[in-house]
Parts: sequence; structure tokens; C-alpha cells
Amino acid sequence: MRKKIESFMMNRLMREKIDSVLDRVKDPESDLSVAKLGLVKKVRWSEEHHHLYIFTDFVSRQPGCLTCAGIAMAISASILKNLEAEFHKEFPDLTIEFV
Repeated sequence: MRKKIESFMMNRLMREKIDSVLDRVKDPESDLSVAKLGLVKKVRWSEEHHHLYIFTDFVSRQPGCLTCAGIAMAISASILKNLEAEFHKEFPDLTIEFV
């Protein structure tokens, strides 16, 4: 089940755009969306600072094997890069920060 995105002072259009990004960006191994995998835990928007904060959780999914962890880190970096690109497309006037 999809986690709810925190929406302090977010309008409906902004929430829909965020959900759209989370649905579009896929894990390259499973082809599941970031939304289905629960990799983004919450999103906060600071209207005053024109800032979008995206809280992710890749650490809890790291495997114990060092070799596997290296591969997982590379995949995580790829997903983050894709998330950042998609968020910038949807919100070109906001600063995007991953926390």
C-alpha cells in the first residue's frame, strides 16, 4: 500500500505532480515504481524558501553482503538521479533537496 505524502500547505495539483513522479521513476531491477517500493518516505514543501524536501530510505534496504551492498548503492544512486531529474521537470522553479 502506498504511503501518504505529507502535504503541509500543498495544493492538490502539487500532490498529484509528486505522486506522478513517484509512479514514473522505476527501480531498474524490478521495474516497480518508487511509490510501490516505498523508497520516498515523505515530501515537504517550503513555500517561503521555494524548496522541496524529499525524504528517502535506501539504507534500510541495503543487503548485508559487501559486494551486494556496492551494487545496491549504484542502483540507489541511479534511482536518485532519475528522481531528481523528474522532480526538476515537474517543479523547475523549486530547489529540490534529498534528505
